[in-house]
Amino acid sequence: MGIFSRMTDIINSNINALLDQAEDPEKMIRLIIQEMEDTLVEVRSSSAKVLADRKAAARRLEQVEAEARSWEEKARLAITRGREDLARAALQEKHAIEEEVEAVQGELKATDEHIEHLNTEVAQLQQKLNDAKAKQKALLMRGKTVESRIKVKRQIHREALDGAFQRFEHFERRMDNLESQLESMDVGRDVPPDLAAEIDALAGDERINDELDRIKSEMSEKPGAS
Repeated sequence: MGIFSRMTDIINSNINALLDQAEDPEKMIRLIIQEMEDTLVEVRSSSAKVLADRKAAARRLEQVEAEARSWEEKARLAITRGREDLARAALQEKHAIEEEVEAVQGELKATDEHIEHLNTEVAQLQQKLNDAKAKQKALLMRGKTVESRIKVKRQIHREALDGAFQRFEHFERRMDNLESQLESMDVGRDVPPDLAAEIDALAGDERINDELDRIKSEMSEKPGAS
């Protein structure tokens, strides 16, 4: 693809559409800007050659116009000397030179039109480049803004989660306190009342048995006991 056709493609391209279709708009805008800058460098380099060629053509035009005037002056001189044959020959040389003058004039006109068109396209490309850089700046700003918002959102969610855990821990502590209060009410009540009474009765039976054995022993020791 030639430089100028590539420049025309860039100028006619819709940057917004390219960015909308891109998976990575920031990468795409960097590539677009790089392409525009490279194209501008090449176009300006080519423009310098065109301008140099125009200057050379302009100098050539001055030379051939001067030659045409010179042959006309020679024809006039020949006429004054009565040498019409020489005047005719000089005018023939002048006409040949004038054809070259017309050719160089046509070349200069075409070159001037090309330079004018080139200047217009370069200005358009420069404007496109400025727009692309503005979009790049806007994308970078949007990226930073989104990153900041995401960071803030994450912090908010973290704080909300921490608060939820704190409330849950507070609820757990309340439940622990209530359960402790409930358990404290049952302290000392683990032994059933009936079992305690039975144990007390056993102790009473033991005393009675001891007392009974003592009496029996005393009676057996008395004379005449059977």
